[in-house]
Amino acid sequence: MKNPPGYPVRSVDHALQLAVMLQVEGPLGVGEAARRLGVAPSTAHRLLAVLVYRDFAVRRADHTYAAGPVLSLGAGSPSHTALLRAVAMPHLAALVERVQESANLQILAGDHVRFLGSVECARALRVGDREGMVFPAHLASGGKVLLADLPPERLDALYGADRWAGRLERRPGLGPLRRELRNVRERGFAINAGRTEPGVTAVGRAVRDAGGRARAAVSVSMPTSRFSRDRLPELVAALSVTARDIEAELRDSPAAT
Repeated sequence: MKNPPGYPVRSVDHALQLAVMLQVEGPLGVGEAARRLGVAPSTAHRLLAVLVYRDFAVRRADHTYAAGPVLSLGAGSPSHTALLRAVAMPHLAALVERVQESANLQILAGDHVRFLGSVECARALRVGDREGMVFPAHLASGGKVLLADLPPERLDALYGADRWAGRLERRPGLGPLRRELRNVRERGFAINAGRTEPGVTAVGRAVRDAGGRARAAVSVSMPTSRFSRDRLPELVAALSVTARDIEAELRDSPAAT
């Protein structure tokens, strides 16, 4: 039996209760949230707004709230994720030294991609730390290389009309998405030219497990003013070295077995 701490922070406790409700029970409205927590509707609204801001919840078109992309990570293995990040961070730092641009580690979380780690470059004009952020997978460079590795039925399930019913985001067309992901598979890398953030361009490549499946992605991101197609060979080569080194260290890690 768990005992509550002797120093409860009510707003934190309420926010965590709401997150669990959304994950386990499904969507709910402000009134129902207020009733369940025993708080005023205005308080429930503020708590839900914070969960939306931190991607633990999403606000739907019918004004109810549903579990957000962060909560979809609950089905993954925390130990594997922690190992992946611990192994990858030094290699991200080495990647930054090679290309003098910021670097990131990402994993797929449903139809979003989550940034597990970031290393900023030292240049005055640079892309900042993205750690902890969540973006639509079909827009982000790392998300695209991960989606490109999914079986067709899994992709259909993620972007089917039923899954997107009631969501405020515009659902990508499956036909154009399949064509784009086919190109990503053929090239081995993906580009995000300002689709998640204006003025930012990123290039991503998959990190694969021993069985050859894409389990994570590494990317470099830079101000669009500094990107050109002439840089692609350099960037892709550096990403390939980084992904290869992370893959090798993960295979050799006792914790990975």
